[in-house]
Amino acid sequence: MPKRYGAKEKDQVVDHIIGQLLIGKLRTGERIDRNEIARELSLSRLPVTEAIGQLEHDGIVTSRYHRGSFVERFDPATVLEHHEVYGVLSGMASARAAVYPTPRIIDTLSELVRELREACGSERFEQTTWAYRRAINYEYAGPRLQAAIRASQSFIPAAFWVNYKGNQAIMLPYYELEHAAILRRDPVAARAACEDRSTTMARVVVAELVRRGVFESAQGVTPTEAMATR
Repeated sequence: MPKRYGAKEKDQVVDHIIGQLLIGKLRTGERIDRNEIARELSLSRLPVTEAIGQLEHDGIVTSRYHRGSFVERFDPATVLEHHEVYGVLSGMASARAAVYPTPRIIDTLSELVRELREACGSERFEQTTWAYRRAINYEYAGPRLQAAIRASQSFIPAAFWVNYKGNQAIMLPYYELEHAAILRRDPVAARAACEDRSTTMARVVVAELVRRGVFESAQGVTPTEAMATR
């Protein structure tokens, strides 16, 4: 696989390993072959080691002295937990936006919500959702919270949502709820919208991984709920 110029080499490795998990090529407890990854991506071992360190920090990989690095537990409950954490952390920033809105941030968010409503195609919609999140996080999340939000995004595969045709229909109502809560200065509702959206995202991803055969079932996520958004 050729290098992706313009992207950090460490991030390429992180995306590669997460991608292997999401297609079932890597599974719980399996050893990560650093040499093989470096060879596949045409990279040195340094960015591979850096990526392993990040994934270990994020709870996705564990390293054992003199034995190597191994995939931590990866199952529906793990995917749900990552999304739940992301929802809670995003909700913190959104709640702050509801408590301390400014005319400038309100104008920015209102324009992005308009773009979300009018977006044609999943890719455009997904790009705009990230712009909405970045606008809030940049304004209301400090360095520590921003770092925690980034760490919780590992199992939120952007490529999946870019190609998921139901993206806009499923996610737009949550952004409408969050934005309305910010406008009326309701931090509780803003936080809840973020948490509910992230939980729904997890259920959609788990349902897709079950369909692909990566997971045998949606155990750890209520099956009815997991499949309801398909």
